[in-house]
Amino acid sequence: MDYIQISAKTRSEAIEKAKEKFGVGEENLDIKVVDEGSRGFLGIGAKDYVINVKKIVKKDEVIRDFLKKIYDCLDVKIDVRVEEEEDTVRVFVTGEGASILIGRHGESLDGLQTIVNIYLTKETDEHKRLILDIEGYREKREASLVAYAKKMAQKVIYSRRSIKLDPMNPYERRIVHFALQDNNRVTSFSEGEEPNRRIVLALKKNNNYKNSYSNRKKYQ
Repeated sequence: MDYIQISAKTRSEAIEKAKEKFGVGEENLDIKVVDEGSRGFLGIGAKDYVINVKKIVKKDEVIRDFLKKIYDCLDVKIDVRVEEEEDTVRVFVTGEGASILIGRHGESLDGLQTIVNIYLTKETDEHKRLILDIEGYREKREASLVAYAKKMAQKVIYSRRSIKLDPMNPYERRIVHFALQDNNRVTSFSEGEEPNRRIVLALKKNNNYKNSYSNRKKYQ
């Protein structure tokens, strides 16, 4: 939200104008003095007190109100929890019917996350990464992806062949890369263009690992 300029005869009058303009108390206003003004002499040469002011925007309120307006259009009641970290804002949505905006493979959720992030940046002038989760979908998906990545890595070790995973969005690819970053036998890298960009799992060079009988049985 941009600053607006307000002028009045005195500081108190300028602040009263600002409070009326934004409909909030002084504690919820960000005020910067532009000119302290002067009374002049016998009213001659008097200058107004000038301030630049904007409403202090609370991220959790902005996010909560925006999401509730969206869900109100679907006649769905939700609860919204916001957790702010140093460079990330995490948003958790719960409620009966809230999952309607998750979509296939979380595609609708990703789209909604982008919209909320853009709106939050516009309203607060802050650039933070926003992660939106609905009914714990991302948490469950993350656990599933980690297990899947480790399983596919074992298949690479067993077969000694590279494996191409299904296309994933950037968020999901990061989860897979992170899950395998400490694997000393298998490396992961991405190839292709969005939206068909995918991860490739391959044996690291100079890998002398030999498959055991138990590994062979596991993937037969």
